[in-house]
Amino acid sequence: MRILLADDDVDSRGTVAEFLRASGHTVTEANNGSEALSIYRTGQFEMVMSDLRMPRCSGIGLLKELRKLDRKPAPDVVLFTGHGDMQSAIEALRLGAYDFVLKPLNVEELAALVDRIAEHQALLAENRQLRRDLKKISRQSAGLDELVFASESMQLLVRQALLYHGDRSIPVLIQGETGTGKEVMARLIHYGEEGTQAPFVALNCAAISPGLFESELFGYEGGSFTGSRSQGQRGKLDLAAGGTLLLDEIGELPAELQAKLLRVIEAREYYRVGGLTKVHTDIRLIGATNQDLSEKVNQGTFRRDLYFRLKGGVLEIPPLRKRPEDIVTLARQFLERLSKTKGKRFCRLAPETESHLLSYPWPGNVRELRTSIEWSVFMHDDIELKPLHLPIGVATTYAGSSGEALLNLPAETFPLDNHILGIIAAALRKNDGNKKKTAEYLQISRRSLYTYLEHIEAAEKIKGVVKN
Repeated sequence: MRILLADDDVDSRGTVAEFLRASGHTVTEANNGSEALSIYRTGQFEMVMSDLRMPRCSGIGLLKELRKLDRKPAPDVVLFTGHGDMQSAIEALRLGAYDFVLKPLNVEELAALVDRIAEHQALLAENRQLRRDLKKISRQSAGLDELVFASESMQLLVRQALLYHGDRSIPVLIQGETGTGKEVMARLIHYGEEGTQAPFVALNCAAISPGLFESELFGYEGGSFTGSRSQGQRGKLDLAAGGTLLLDEIGELPAELQAKLLRVIEAREYYRVGGLTKVHTDIRLIGATNQDLSEKVNQGTFRRDLYFRLKGGVLEIPPLRKRPEDIVTLARQFLERLSKTKGKRFCRLAPETESHLLSYPWPGNVRELRTSIEWSVFMHDDIELKPLHLPIGVATTYAGSSGEALLNLPAETFPLDNHILGIIAAALRKNDGNKKKTAEYLQISRRSLYTYLEHIEAAEKIKGVVKN
């Protein structure tokens, strides 16, 4: 351990320091409490030993100053004295001293005391590491490990999100283009820095038909309508009780439900479909949208009062093209994680690759960047991710007065088949596996598309994409 030893008795201090060094510890000596405090400010110690009575600053005074500094991790402090002062011992222990011992120090007792403190410090270090590991696991399970940024705008947004985390009564509206990470930001608001066991429930307002939306959100009592369960069903508001409900694409919320949602926000209560009992709720409500809700308000398709109530807290996530500082940072993180997951050797981006990434407009934002890196890692294996490894769209630079796309071909080999197969796979995903629509999108015949699909490599690379 690193030990700071303060004692104005030079002979006594030297004897103790010699014993501690012989036991394998690193000892820094100080003549008094004031000198010890100056040394402590510039060093790191697991243990502080101090005489109780010293000129300029007593052991009690040193202990008080150490506690004011509130350094993490904190050292264990031991005070010793040649005067049996019970009152001082009680005060020292109340101030947080680990122990209070009398001079002359017994060698065996001192060795046992130092061993106990070493064990205590080791346990504290182990607990800190466990907390860090659990926090990392919690962030990964919550999807927060993708919250990587370098731009000042994102740093500001994260600080705002953490402020919103502290007050669950404030509804939050998150706005941003598709793929900017609105759900990740919503999860940050919910989980904060330390995580929580409270539920996080997400509901996509655009994915549910208006006829089913009310029962999906509020739940229903048994026998409320034809085909309903006899025991009823809990809604998303029930599932999110005590936690957070994210209404994604909230701009698509049916008009008839907007007033009911407003009541939930304001009165913290609602009725289940077919129910007569008022249900009280305690949730944090977050709305997310890639639309301009103010324009929908002007058009009369979104309630003005709900819009302004949702704006209790607002987060505007800028598109990736407007925060280029984050592009390379995110790409490196995706490359590292995906290479490890897929067993590939990639460990860095080539400088030319970074230039390509920075010149591409990223209309799909962070989601498109991750997908592009994932495709590159899946299709290739190398130490360095080069431009020839990128999807062909990302590897294209835009130039020329007429606006034509000029393909920036690499100096090395260009694996055309890989790029063609990658384009076909991406087009199939874009068209939900529909081969007819995919062929029309690519402006090729279905026969040509089938030829590619019959290729054994294509079958492997796009397995699971094509619908029967």
